[in-house]
Amino acid sequence: MRLHHVQVACPPGGEDVARRFYGDGLGMTEVDKPADLVARGGCWFRAYDRSGAVTAEVHVGVEDPFAPARKAHPALVVDDLDEVAERLRAVGAEVDDSQRTSFPGHLRFHTFDGHGNRVEVLSPLSPGI
Repeated sequence: MRLHHVQVACPPGGEDVARRFYGDGLGMTEVDKPADLVARGGCWFRAYDRSGAVTAEVHVGVEDPFAPARKAHPALVVDDLDEVAERLRAVGAEVDDSQRTSFPGHLRFHTFDGHGNRVEVLSPLSPGI
C-alpha cells in the first residue's frame, strides 16, 4: 500500500492563497485537475524527486462552509528543512520550530497554510529514513 494524495480544504475562492503556500512556499508544482473535477474549484500540487517520480501530492478542495484542520495534517519530508522554512516565511507563513527535535530521527517544524490548515515539515537526520 502507498498513499496517493492527501486533501486539505480551502474556502470558496481560496485557490490563490493555496498557490502561494503550496507552490511558492513549499515549492510544489501545481498540476491540472482532471477536466471532470475543474468545476468544483480547488487546485492540486505535486512534489517530484530528482528522477521525476512523484513523491507527494496535495489536493486543495473547496469546502463551504469551511473550517481549517487545526490538528489533522499532512507531514511532508524535505531535503533542506531550513530552506523550506525560509521560503514559507517569505510568503508570510509562520514557522513554529519549537518541536524541532521532538520526532525521533528527524528535524521538523509546524506551520499553517494561508487558510489555517496545519502542515508538518520534516527532514531526516540520516539518509534513507
